[in-house]
Amino acid sequence: MKNILLIREIYLEAFKNLGHYLVKSYFKAFSWFCFASFLIVLYAFLFRISTGFAFD
Repeated sequence: MKNILLIREIYLEAFKNLGHYLVKSYFKAFSWFCFASFLIVLYAFLFRISTGFAFD
């Protein structure tokens, strides 16, 4: 739980004094896109491991 709160605090601090609204919203959207992409890759990797895919 402490790690989640720490990550949340880092996320909030990163966007606190960033500047223009457009830049702030762009970086927020980009960070969420990267996080979602990472979760998709992690899911695909775990799916391949669970189905017995041979990584040759």
